[in-house]
Amino acid sequence: MTVDLEGPEPLYEQIAAILTARIADGTYAPRRRVPSEAAICEEFNVSRPTARAAIQLMSKRGLIITVRGKGSFVAEQAPASSPEVDEPAD
Repeated sequence: MTVDLEGPEPLYEQIAAILTARIADGTYAPRRRVPSEAAICEEFNVSRPTARAAIQLMSKRGLIITVRGKGSFVAEQAPASSPEVDEPAD
């Protein structure tokens, strides 16, 4: 997958979509590191602020967590059977 430099979508959104697809297809497993900002810059030929914006967007969406000094990791997925709302006890 490549980014569309001439398209209307911001580059950071395109990169976030590509990385999100990689999480969905298992390329990046839960609790495992995703590429660093520097690696994103190199792979997609973008600036550091663009790479940082893509990581921040994914973090806001709850797809990854960032640990200072360690990097960004795929968030653990919640079990599909977990209830959205706690039911009151009888």
